[in-house]
Amino acid sequence: MLTLGIEEEYLLLDPATALPVPLADEVRAAVDLEPVVNEREIQAELLQAQVEVATPVCSDLAEASRHLLRLRHAVSSAAKRSGCRIAACGTAPCSGPEPIPVTGHPRYLAMRTRAAQLVDEQFVHGMHVHVAIPDREMGVAVLNRVRPWLPVLVAMAGNSPLWNGHDTGFSSWRTVVYSRWPVSGPPPYFDGLADYEERIQALLTAGAIEDRGQLYWQARLSDRYPTIEVRCLDVQLRADDAIMFAGIVRGLVATALRDEKAGRPPTPCLPELLAAANWHAARHGLDGVLVDPGGRRRGADEVVRSLLAHVGQALEESGDTRQVSSLVSRLLRRGTGAERQRRALATDGLKAVTELISEP
Repeated sequence: MLTLGIEEEYLLLDPATALPVPLADEVRAAVDLEPVVNEREIQAELLQAQVEVATPVCSDLAEASRHLLRLRHAVSSAAKRSGCRIAACGTAPCSGPEPIPVTGHPRYLAMRTRAAQLVDEQFVHGMHVHVAIPDREMGVAVLNRVRPWLPVLVAMAGNSPLWNGHDTGFSSWRTVVYSRWPVSGPPPYFDGLADYEERIQALLTAGAIEDRGQLYWQARLSDRYPTIEVRCLDVQLRADDAIMFAGIVRGLVATALRDEKAGRPPTPCLPELLAAANWHAARHGLDGVLVDPGGRRRGADEVVRSLLAHVGQALEESGDTRQVSSLVSRLLRRGTGAERQRRALATDGLKAVTELISEP
């Protein structure tokens, strides 16, 4: 069974105003007082109103769930002791008139020098799923097979409809914000590992990116771990929804490995069509139709079911079928995080949204 790990990014909010507050250092210091948290499990992020947690390597979804709940509750408690709340939302619902300070890391400071407006508006928060791969050559083959399904994940995980206090009309505005960086969106198709590395080196040589961390593709090979990192997901309101996506992503990787070893050809996918499908998914979420990996317009529910069928054997082999299927059915019945935020906004304005996104 493939091991996996989850990273989540949270926003720090003033509970009274719903505005981001630069209290990351205080929250991290307060978390250090928690005996259940290792200092490596919570990290600073780009802006001082953001923190990131990372689970250890996990062998199954039950283990991942225990760690993620532990970290969410520990950081939530630390935030409350520091006078703020953590918010599990893909974008900040609103922001104040002054920029939030950048974390004092040389890399982050250099990013602000290079693209101040983008950094000042980088109030975006995702969840990243790492899944083990046997080697980097096979990892590139997996990337090629996973990429057509990324828009479906974007649609399912949409949890960022609000920006500057109003409804953007998008399910995942985070996806749009990320698209403003030079290297973003679904990754291209690569002709093996050498091609992958040569194209990254070309970006570095041209100065299009400063370092490999600025490869904001929605899926990439990790440079720190022997994993594929799927990054297209908005952070989720609930930990169990995050676990659902972790199970699906692991199923996609396991299916890609099996198909590659069996010599099955990958699904052909034109880059312009994939980019358009990704935009459509970010705009509409699960409301109406999606563009499936074959380029056809189909009902969103039908496309989600086809994703489950695609990874069905992998879910069965890992023992995840019942849990993932049940959570997907709940998602289709209840709606995405974006839909829930919109319902809260219509009920009682930003106050209700703040309460919704601040539940650990």
